[in-house]
Parts: sequence; structure tokens; C-alpha cells
Amino acid sequence: MQPKRILITGGAGFIGANFVRHVLANRPSWSVVNLDVLSYSGSLTRLSGLDSEPRHRFVKGDICDEEVVGRLMSECDAVVHLAAESHVDRSIADSRPFIVTNVLGTHVLLEAARKRGVRLVYVSTDEVYGSLTLDATRARFTEDSPMRPNSPYAASKAGADLLCRAYVASHGADVVVARCSNNMGPYQHPEKLIPLFVTNLIEGRRVPLYGDGLNVRDWVHVDDHCAALLAILERGRSGEAYNIGAGVEKSNLELTREILRIMGRPESMIEHVADRPGHDRRYAVDSEKIMRELGWKPTRSSWPAMLEETVRWYLDHSNWWRSLAR
Repeated sequence: MQPKRILITGGAGFIGANFVRHVLANRPSWSVVNLDVLSYSGSLTRLSGLDSEPRHRFVKGDICDEEVVGRLMSECDAVVHLAAESHVDRSIADSRPFIVTNVLGTHVLLEAARKRGVRLVYVSTDEVYGSLTLDATRARFTEDSPMRPNSPYAASKAGADLLCRAYVASHGADVVVARCSNNMGPYQHPEKLIPLFVTNLIEGRRVPLYGDGLNVRDWVHVDDHCAALLAILERGRSGEAYNIGAGVEKSNLELTREILRIMGRPESMIEHVADRPGHDRRYAVDSEKIMRELGWKPTRSSWPAMLEETVRWYLDHSNWWRSLAR
């Protein structure tokens, strides 16, 4: 599939803004319509420099607004759906916004895409699979692993993921799902682990590490995620899901210690705090399918270089993260 005009939802968010830039840089004949409601986690500062780009049009709007979604989708050949409430802690405190945006908003987009025959790429998450145990070191989630979400956030993403499957089976809709592991890179909101720890340390504050810190996450650079999404949009098979990961598994404690090393801070800056309810112990995805079928592979997976580059970005862009609501 070679779309010329794509609708990107959540294009003022962390991954969304990076994907907007990736598309404009790598597909010079394409244009982008960028739909974002600009909640606390969305920021037009992530799109700095695109004001004069004629191939990019920003629209402030809600994915739950059927009229806005229908109008914009009628102008486009495909949609990449990234808009979501995504912070697990916030979902535990109040899950309703997650159900509304992540489930009902996805339903609005699926209906509009079905009616107009438009391809939809739904950006899900590896968190829909639930948790692996720390002792099963060779175990990886595949696309056929059962969904066993353990947080309201993950459950809302799994609900939307299953809606996508149902629209393919029931309506013959052209939908492809991407399930990515944890992302690192520029423009991530400072409520998330890496930018939170870096910005805390810059301001002389300790870093809050949940529990024993042994929870393991599978990290990928956001640039590699964007390249994978583009491959899925162009070559992914309708009705299929594709895992995206770089195989960089690190415990939160390992990650924290590496951040401290990069920033020249002592381990006394770690503050162990009460663990998050339902905290998944380990994530790890098998990305063999997207590599085999679509020819994608991570290019930014060297450790600790990928983390060092990310930390340096926040060190060099303090004006950006200081301007956000925290």
C-alpha cells in the first residue's frame, strides 16, 4: 500500500510527533493531517519547525468526535492511530479517561475507516500481554500470546486491540495492529521513567524507584518504532498484529544505575518507594514476525549508547521539558 495522505492521531504526543517527523522526512511525496486534542501530555512544541511545512496540517480535535474524525478521514488514504491515554499510574488513580479515549475513541476511528474503506494501523502495546516471570529468561511474547492485561491502561488498550480484530472479522475492515515494547528517545513527557529520572537529577531531586527495581522492560528507540510503523502501514497484512522490540532487556534498577552513571550521580540518589499495584514483572517481545515479513530491524539498539543519547537530549533541552505541565 502506498498512501499519499495519512491521518495521524495523537501527533502532538511523544511517539506521534516523532512519527510525524519520520514520515515527512522519509516520504517526500506524502502529506500528513495531524489530529490531537492537546491534553496535558500533548504539546505543539514537539512539532516546532513544522509551521511552514505545507505537507503538515495540524487540527486540534478529539478522536471521540465523530464529525471531526469522519471529515478528516474522508481527506486521507490511511490512518495511523497513536492517540491514547498512556500513563499506568494515572489509569490506576482514575481509569475512566482511559476507557473513553482508548476504547471509545478507537471505536469512532474504526467506524469511520470501515465506512470509507481506509486502512487503519492501530498502535497498541506489549502491555496487553500481561507479565512474564523473571525466571523464564527465554520466554517472549509472540503475536499469538493471550492477552492478560494487569492495569486499567493495559486493559483499555487490549479492549481496543480486540475491537480491531472484530472489525476485520465482522466487517472486512483493513486494520493492522502494532504492539511495541517500551520506547525511549526525545520529546517524551517527564512523567515517564527515563525523562522523570533525568529531570529529577538535574533539579537535585532523588529518583523514585518502585519496589526492588527488578522489574524488566524491553526497550526500543522511538526512531526504530517509527520505522516499524511505516513498514506496517505500507506492507503489513490486514488482520495481523506485529510485535516491535529491540531485544534490549534491562531491569529498572539496571536502567537507573546507568542513568546515574551517565549523569555522574551516586546511588544514594535512588529512593525506593512502595511498589505500584499490579506491577508487571517482565516484558519481552518476539519481533521475528515483523523482521521476516516486512524486513524491519532495529538500528538503534546498541546499549548503553541508545540510553546515553536519550539522556543527553534531555540535558540539552531543559527549556522544552520545563515548559510542560508536570
